[in-house]
Amino acid sequence: MEHRFRQLLQKESFVPDCSLLLAVSGGVDSVVLFDLLVNSAKAFGLRLQVFHLDHQIRPEAAADADFVRSLCASRNIPCCIESVDVPALAGKRRLSLETAGREARREWLLHVAEEEGCERIVVAHHQDDQAETFLQRLLRGTGISGLQAMRSLSGIWWRPLLGFSREQIVEYARRHQLEWVEDETNRDVRYLRNRIRHDLLPQLREYNPQICSRLATLSRQFQREEDYWQQQVDLLWPRLRQDDADGLRLDLTLLQESHPALQLRLLREGLKQLRGDLSGIAADHLEALCGLLITDQPQAELDLPGCWAARRYRELWLRLSAPQPVSFDLPLLPGQPLSLPDGRVLLAEFQDRALGEGPQRVEFDATAINGALRVRSPQAGDSFRLAGMTGRRKIKDFLIDQKVEKEQRQSLPLLLDQQEILWLVGLRRSSQAPVSSKSQKILAVRLISPANSTTNPL
Repeated sequence: MEHRFRQLLQKESFVPDCSLLLAVSGGVDSVVLFDLLVNSAKAFGLRLQVFHLDHQIRPEAAADADFVRSLCASRNIPCCIESVDVPALAGKRRLSLETAGREARREWLLHVAEEEGCERIVVAHHQDDQAETFLQRLLRGTGISGLQAMRSLSGIWWRPLLGFSREQIVEYARRHQLEWVEDETNRDVRYLRNRIRHDLLPQLREYNPQICSRLATLSRQFQREEDYWQQQVDLLWPRLRQDDADGLRLDLTLLQESHPALQLRLLREGLKQLRGDLSGIAADHLEALCGLLITDQPQAELDLPGCWAARRYRELWLRLSAPQPVSFDLPLLPGQPLSLPDGRVLLAEFQDRALGEGPQRVEFDATAINGALRVRSPQAGDSFRLAGMTGRRKIKDFLIDQKVEKEQRQSLPLLLDQQEILWLVGLRRSSQAPVSSKSQKILAVRLISPANSTTNPL
């Protein structure tokens, strides 16, 4: 094992004086990794530091911390020990003890590595752990991407023992007469991982004694496949990503034209970029998200763990939470700029002659305006008179025909004269109070964008 481990270190090509932060629980896996690295540190120019986290779950936890402290002192290795009330953390974050402990450990390791300037965080996952991870993800409903399980090197995280079995690790510890501590929670079959370790894997070994090695090999095969697919995602992503001003907008046509295998990975990438990770996202969630690409409904939405997704005509919109409609009803006084909830500004002014209309400007015969002006959000049953049409048109139907997104429909400012709608602001004016050659006083209303409003003399 020592020879193979040194060969592995040679392939890593460490820079001189490379600093490693080693996570040591006190169990046999981390103690063996500690011993291997300490014995190799001088030859490879490595600087080692150790981190240990007391999870405050077991009464023996303090004794485990003392063991790690003494182990480091015996080899003159710097040691950092922290304590976290993981049961309290699990309650606060609504997580299982297992997940809360893993998150606390990860967060502390990243923090200490940054504080100490460590280039890698080294953890003692081995081949049997890889098999357990593979099976755990399979049972929880992961997709193909999740079956790549753990990588030996992933960013700052390094797992040099992934190629070694637990049997080899224990044999090394006994041969070198190493001491370690046993964590009794590793035998608690209330945890899924422990049931896999103590119940499922022993049964699978009856069918194939090399099951852990086979699953580890299968994980590496999935990793190679995913490396290829990630290259395809990276090539397409700049064209796919449309906007990230409010969540993440993806080109729906480009998604629909992509192969289904690539679609899934593009959607995973979108969720990962939006949420920061994919915790809680399973294969069925991705399949449901793919369903938005093929539905006949031009606007459809979906709640996912930690985020919200919606099809909006030609885009797929990803957001951490569903947008909430803003209700407003504001007076518009001539000569006084009115700030709208979306950051734009409306200004109404009287003038003597018509200057022409456009998307951001409308004009009305002031003598045909009855009562005070106001601007409000749409309400159920709203309708208006449209130029060139007899009767009235429901605003909801008109906006659907114009392919205006649901959220925009709910917050579109409407300019009203008493109860009559004069203008769907920035979109279409009504047929009310038109300017004619006989008009002697004109009311002009302008819509000013946020970029222009800062330089406008208003």
